[in-house]
Amino acid sequence: MKRKLFITTLIIVFSLAAGCEKEDERIDNFLVDFATVLHSQQIVFFQLDNQRILIPKELKNYSGNNGQRVILNYTPLRGDTIKVNDVADIFTGEIQTLKIFQQIYDDPVKIQSLWVGGDYLNMVFETEYHSRSHLIGLFRDMVSPTVDLYFSHFRNNDPPGYPQTFYVSFLISSLRPAGSSDPVSFRLFVNTYTGMREFDLELK
Repeated sequence: MKRKLFITTLIIVFSLAAGCEKEDERIDNFLVDFATVLHSQQIVFFQLDNQRILIPKELKNYSGNNGQRVILNYTPLRGDTIKVNDVADIFTGEIQTLKIFQQIYDDPVKIQSLWVGGDYLNMVFETEYHSRSHLIGLFRDMVSPTVDLYFSHFRNNDPPGYPQTFYVSFLISSLRPAGSSDPVSFRLFVNTYTGMREFDLELK
């Protein structure tokens, strides 16, 4: 009798324990995109490169500058409303004019990804980094009969370090003649660890 009671008690205890087990929490679906910060009446929005504007349901500890490019991690809610999981500023630049006899720094990089989105040239590249800030830029050769852009990277005498990934975005809408909406084809030259590479791209 005592044995049956002991077994019954064990069954009850195990049943209660199983019933009290915490269910695994489900991680929200999320997306990660390059986006542009927009300000309107002190409210921050995010514009994707397909021109869609996302409206944060709540945004804490981030204000951002108008026109700043970011990597946006978000969860879609309803319509264009999103839950912002994380937002990080990235280097944001524009095309500079290459002056006569001006030297372009061409310390090599490893291209991970490169594409035109909206009015921006977006790049993800890898280079060795230790402690000093690297200098980067995008220059246009105004003498060339074709539209040629050169990516400039200067290590700034940074000591040997470890491979790091960098995200950059350049506004390239100035390639389009005023009043024109026609696509503009251009060439981009980037010095890599395997030599100078040429990319044929188009601003739509």
